[in-house]
Amino acid sequence: MGYLEWSLLIGWVVSLMLALAVARQVHRHMVKLDRRTRRAERLAELGTLNRGLAHEIKNPLSTIQMNLQLLREDLDPTHPSHTRMVNRLDTVLGETHRLRAITDDFQRFAGQMELDRQPVDLNAILGEIVDFFAPQAQSQGVRLRLQTDPAPLVAPVDVRLLKQAMLNLLLNGVQAMNPGGGDLMLRAERVGREAHIHVIDTGAGIPPEALPRIFEAYFSTKSRGTGLGLAITQRILAEHGGQITVNSEPGKGSDFLLRLPLD
Repeated sequence: MGYLEWSLLIGWVVSLMLALAVARQVHRHMVKLDRRTRRAERLAELGTLNRGLAHEIKNPLSTIQMNLQLLREDLDPTHPSHTRMVNRLDTVLGETHRLRAITDDFQRFAGQMELDRQPVDLNAILGEIVDFFAPQAQSQGVRLRLQTDPAPLVAPVDVRLLKQAMLNLLLNGVQAMNPGGGDLMLRAERVGREAHIHVIDTGAGIPPEALPRIFEAYFSTKSRGTGLGLAITQRILAEHGGQITVNSEPGKGSDFLLRLPLD
């Protein structure tokens, strides 16, 4: 085989390798696009269901709650069974309140999120969240600490939604603590063109078998709760072009990492 033939063969092999590399990149892009499309379709279906949910569940539920409350007030306090009947009514009222909370969480998860983005310093937002949540943490024996970045972390975010996501994680962290309390830390730092916000607790940790499903809707390792808190948080981060991940070790605690693009 002469020089020209070798050159043609080498050129053909190089071209084939480049074509395969491009094909792999296109395939990966198409897979990601397909996943996003399917997720968008699922959210659209949930949005359709969500629009009818308030009328079909919340309105009758309000009527039930009002009548239960009126019935409770009409009970004769001198009746021998008054205490037992009040306790039973309170149990039913408590369950209706829980059902309303589940419905509200579903509406937040499935409803359309319209972001009102404003450039804000994430350090300041975290300070406000800590000031708001500190009394609740202290009442549970939890030490809440904040470590901000020395420089401003300005990002275009919807402050209301971001605070909701952070409060979901703080509440989750407190609930993961033992009865004796523990430590809960918020730490913010700049990493390249992103802000990294860590929510670290010293709670019970997440079982390894549960980690792959921790952000799924209605999946929960707790006996009570709607199972939508982390799913809502993940969606809020996705709407901002960010993401959330978690590292956890049973018996030592969890580290939730929020990544948000900066200006």
